[in-house]
Amino acid sequence: MDNPPRAGQYPIAGLVRRARRIGDLSQRQLANRARVSPSTVGRVEAGTLTPSLDLLQRLLGAAGLYLAVVDANGHVIMPMRDREDIRDGAERRYPSHLDTILDPLPGEWWADIYGLARPPETFHRSRSYRDWLRKRSQWEVRVAQHRGERPPPDTRYWG
Repeated sequence: MDNPPRAGQYPIAGLVRRARRIGDLSQRQLANRARVSPSTVGRVEAGTLTPSLDLLQRLLGAAGLYLAVVDANGHVIMPMRDREDIRDGAERRYPSHLDTILDPLPGEWWADIYGLARPPETFHRSRSYRDWLRKRSQWEVRVAQHRGERPPPDTRYWG
Protein backbone atom coordinates (compact mmCIF):
# COMPACT_ATOMS: atom_id res chain seq x y z
CA MET A 1 0.00 0.00 0.00
CA ASP A 2 1.50 3.36 -1.05
CA ASN A 3 0.05 5.63 1.66
CA PRO A 4 -1.00 3.62 4.71
CA PRO A 5 -3.15 5.45 7.31
CA ARG A 6 -1.06 7.47 9.77
CA ALA A 7 -1.46 9.10 13.17
CA GLY A 8 1.05 11.92 12.99
CA GLN A 9 4.38 10.45 11.96
CA TYR A 10 3.38 6.92 12.99
CA PRO A 11 1.60 4.38 10.79
CA ILE A 12 -1.62 3.33 12.50
CA ALA A 13 -1.05 -0.33 11.62
CA GLY A 14 2.27 -0.27 13.46
CA LEU A 15 0.72 1.44 16.48
CA VAL A 16 -1.98 -1.23 16.76
CA ARG A 17 0.57 -4.03 16.35
CA ARG A 18 2.76 -2.38 19.03
CA ALA A 19 -0.28 -2.12 21.33
CA ARG A 20 -0.95 -5.84 20.85
CA ARG A 21 2.67 -6.64 21.72
CA ILE A 22 2.60 -4.41 24.83
CA GLY A 23 -0.69 -5.99 25.92
CA ASP A 24 0.52 -9.48 24.95
CA LEU A 25 -2.72 -9.99 23.03
CA SER A 26 -3.62 -11.92 19.91
CA GLN A 27 -5.75 -10.22 17.27
CA ARG A 28 -8.75 -12.18 18.54
CA GLN A 29 -8.12 -11.15 22.16
CA LEU A 30 -7.65 -7.49 21.20
CA ALA A 31 -10.82 -7.58 19.10
CA ASN A 32 -12.77 -9.12 21.98
CA ARG A 33 -11.59 -6.45 24.45
CA ALA A 34 -12.23 -3.62 21.96
CA ARG A 35 -15.68 -5.05 21.05
CA VAL A 36 -14.92 -5.40 17.32
CA SER A 37 -14.54 -8.35 14.99
CA PRO A 38 -11.12 -9.97 14.61
CA SER A 39 -11.23 -9.14 10.90
CA THR A 40 -11.46 -5.43 11.80
CA VAL A 41 -8.23 -5.70 13.80
CA GLY A 42 -6.62 -7.57 10.91
CA ARG A 43 -7.69 -4.94 8.37
CA VAL A 44 -6.42 -2.09 10.57
CA GLU A 45 -3.07 -3.88 11.01
CA ALA A 46 -2.85 -4.56 7.28
CA GLY A 47 -3.48 -0.88 6.55
CA THR A 48 -6.60 -1.54 4.48
CA LEU A 49 -8.93 0.08 7.04
CA THR A 50 -8.45 3.55 8.46
CA PRO A 51 -10.01 3.40 11.93
CA SER A 52 -12.15 6.19 13.31
CA LEU A 53 -10.76 8.01 16.33
CA ASP A 54 -13.20 6.08 18.53
CA LEU A 55 -12.07 2.72 17.10
CA LEU A 56 -8.37 3.61 17.45
CA GLN A 57 -8.99 4.64 21.07
CA ARG A 58 -10.77 1.36 21.79
CA LEU A 59 -8.03 -0.72 20.16
CA LEU A 60 -5.25 1.05 22.07
CA GLY A 61 -7.30 1.14 25.27
CA ALA A 62 -7.80 -2.62 25.10
CA ALA A 63 -4.03 -2.92 25.53
CA GLY A 64 -3.97 -0.37 28.37
CA LEU A 65 -2.78 2.57 26.23
CA TYR A 66 -4.26 6.04 25.83
CA LEU A 67 -4.26 8.67 23.11
CA ALA A 68 -2.91 12.06 24.13
CA VAL A 69 -2.61 15.48 22.49
CA VAL A 70 0.85 17.01 22.78
CA ASP A 71 2.33 20.28 21.55
CA ALA A 72 5.51 20.64 19.49
CA ASN A 73 7.61 20.36 22.67
CA GLY A 74 5.95 17.12 23.78
CA HIS A 75 3.89 18.70 26.58
CA VAL A 76 0.49 17.08 27.11
CA ILE A 77 -2.37 19.47 26.30
CA MET A 78 -5.25 19.28 28.76
CA PRO A 79 -8.79 20.10 27.59
CA MET A 80 -10.48 23.32 28.64
CA ARG A 81 -12.97 23.02 31.47
CA ASP A 82 -16.59 23.56 30.58
CA ARG A 83 -18.19 26.12 32.87
CA GLU A 84 -21.94 26.17 32.60
CA ASP A 85 -22.15 29.25 34.83
CA ILE A 86 -20.22 31.46 32.40
CA ARG A 87 -22.47 32.42 29.50
CA ASP A 88 -23.30 35.68 27.80
CA GLY A 89 -26.73 37.30 27.95
CA ALA A 90 -28.03 35.02 25.18
CA GLU A 91 -26.79 31.87 27.01
CA ARG A 92 -23.91 31.36 24.55
CA ARG A 93 -20.41 30.30 25.58
CA TYR A 94 -17.73 32.94 25.30
CA PRO A 95 -15.28 32.34 22.42
CA SER A 96 -12.73 29.65 23.37
CA HIS A 97 -9.76 31.59 22.03
CA LEU A 98 -10.43 34.51 24.39
CA ASP A 99 -9.54 34.71 28.07
CA THR A 100 -12.73 35.26 30.03
CA ILE A 101 -12.56 38.00 32.67
CA LEU A 102 -14.73 37.28 35.70
CA ASP A 103 -15.93 40.36 37.58
CA PRO A 104 -14.36 42.96 35.26
CA LEU A 105 -12.88 46.08 36.84
CA PRO A 106 -13.70 49.54 35.50
CA GLY A 107 -12.07 49.91 32.10
CA GLU A 108 -11.83 46.15 31.41
CA TRP A 109 -15.07 46.01 29.43
CA TRP A 110 -15.14 47.57 25.98
CA ALA A 111 -18.48 49.32 26.58
CA ASP A 112 -17.37 51.12 29.75
CA ILE A 113 -16.63 54.15 27.57
CA TYR A 114 -20.33 54.27 26.62
CA GLY A 115 -21.54 54.09 30.23
CA LEU A 116 -23.33 50.76 29.74
CA ALA A 117 -23.90 48.43 32.70
CA ARG A 118 -20.90 46.15 33.21
CA PRO A 119 -21.65 42.41 32.77
CA PRO A 120 -20.53 39.80 35.34
CA GLU A 121 -17.90 38.54 32.86
CA THR A 122 -16.31 39.66 29.60
CA PHE A 123 -13.11 39.25 27.57
CA HIS A 124 -10.47 41.41 25.91
CA ARG A 125 -11.09 41.92 22.20
CA SER A 126 -7.66 43.35 21.36
CA ARG A 127 -5.39 40.53 20.19
CA SER A 128 -2.22 42.54 20.92
CA TYR A 129 -3.39 43.19 24.48
CA ARG A 130 -4.35 39.52 25.02
CA ASP A 131 -0.94 38.45 23.69
CA TRP A 132 0.78 40.92 26.01
CA LEU A 133 -1.19 39.64 29.01
CA ARG A 134 -0.20 36.06 28.23
CA LYS A 135 3.48 36.99 27.76
CA ARG A 136 3.44 39.00 30.98
CA SER A 137 1.83 36.12 32.87
CA GLN A 138 4.41 33.68 31.49
CA TRP A 139 7.21 36.08 32.42
CA GLU A 140 5.86 36.42 35.98
CA VAL A 141 5.38 32.68 36.49
CA ARG A 142 8.76 31.70 35.05
CA VAL A 143 10.76 34.50 36.63
CA ALA A 144 13.74 32.20 37.26
CA GLN A 145 14.01 31.50 33.50
CA HIS A 146 13.73 35.19 32.67
CA ARG A 147 16.02 36.53 35.41
CA GLY A 148 17.76 39.64 34.17
CA GLU A 149 15.29 40.12 31.32
CA ARG A 150 13.00 43.11 31.18
CA PRO A 151 9.26 42.35 31.32
CA PRO A 152 7.44 42.37 27.98
CA PRO A 153 6.47 45.91 26.93
CA ASP A 154 2.94 47.01 27.79
CA THR A 155 0.90 46.97 24.58
CA ARG A 156 -2.41 48.09 26.08
CA TYR A 157 -2.37 51.27 24.04
CA TRP A 158 -1.33 49.65 20.74
CA GLY A 159 -4.84 48.79 19.67
